[in-house]
Amino acid sequence: MRTRFSDEELSVIDRLVTEGIGSSRENVIHQAVCWYDDALKRHRVGKAIEDHYLRNPQTEADRAQAMANAVALTEAESW
Repeated sequence: MRTRFSDEELSVIDRLVTEGIGSSRENVIHQAVCWYDDALKRHRVGKAIEDHYLRNPQTEADRAQAMANAVALTEAESW
């Protein structure tokens, strides 16, 4: 199976090669696929975290504990 790119798309890929983003057209495309896959994974993880916090919002006790931890860390600094 061959993939076809428009002249404009090839121009962009060639510019990225010229700018050193990849060593070849193939390498630029490979990096783009890897970047896209990573971005989707990160989005899914972020969405899962968001969904968890929406289902289990912080309580006042959680906020108080977080503030106590922040104060303790600040007081432990030698500044």
